Amino acid sequence: MTQAISRISGTGSALPTRLVENLEVAQLLGKDPSYIFRVSGIRTRHWVEAHENCSSLAEQASRQALGQSGLTPNDLDAIIVSTTSPDMPFPSTACLLQARLGVVGIPAFDCSASCSGFLYGLSMADCFLRAGQFQRCLVVASEVKSRTLDREDLSTAILFGDGAGAVILERATNSDLGVMSIRIHSDGQHHDLVKVSAGGSRQSLSQAVLDNRSHTLRIQGSKLFRIAIRQLRQAILKHVEEEKWDVSDLDQVIFHQANARMITHLCRTLGVSSDRCVAIMEDLGNTSSASLPMALDFANRHNRLKKGSRILLGAFGGGLTWGTALVRWG
Repeated sequence: MTQAISRISGTGSALPTRLVENLEVAQLLGKDPSYIFRVSGIRTRHWVEAHENCSSLAEQASRQALGQSGLTPNDLDAIIVSTTSPDMPFPSTACLLQARLGVVGIPAFDCSASCSGFLYGLSMADCFLRAGQFQRCLVVASEVKSRTLDREDLSTAILFGDGAGAVILERATNSDLGVMSIRIHSDGQHHDLVKVSAGGSRQSLSQAVLDNRSHTLRIQGSKLFRIAIRQLRQAILKHVEEEKWDVSDLDQVIFHQANARMITHLCRTLGVSSDRCVAIMEDLGNTSSASLPMALDFANRHNRLKKGSRILLGAFGGGLTWGTALVRWG
């Protein structure tokens, strides 16, 4: 009996209309624009306008992915949205997206795994398809980080942008092409390294919270960088070995676009040349969980992914969470 597998049949992405250059951010922080690029590798990012939100970006990216797949929303069996910046606490952004797409009856839900969320969502969809429960899943990561930024905080204001990325995952029977395997991990002992501490049931919004800006995003960047490099590199090497691949076999490596230094360091220590590494953060900044599917969509639409290409996806984020996926494109 042929073993079922899942394959990515379409990708899409979306950005807010407003382009924010380093000069604008530098003026908020009292820094020189060249400093921002030097420490982050970012020149521009996009921030939402008043009429844009997580679900509107998700809809744009989803319709692109559906169009590339030759499908309509009614062809979907499930919708999974990764976000830590939803339209509202509930209902889920996935349900809001479902309404925007005009689909009724299929399951729609969110997952929250910070910057690793897309791989968490992809893993769930992959399991649904392999088990035969569904035939086609829409997996979206959509983030609006600009609305939780303290724009006077140097460690976060220079980094984050808004955007959405989406894929259509379909059940297939050609085991030579598709998502070979996904590995996801977490370590809650380090939950304080990236967080928005207020606005939930532990500490609800109040004037004191607003005055202290504890409803905004905070990062302990140096410590997070060290742990991320170590854990993700180990996870990549172990996963590649389990799949009986070698790092030298990888045609394209696509990481969460956290910062340029992290991507460069990972590629150097893994022995991956720059022409095999997809990098889009110079123009888009860190879009949290959306960055991985957006980078995948960029690679796809710029013909960097050929049939049979061996692709590594890797991400690391708050929680702490991290994950890897190995894909044979086609």
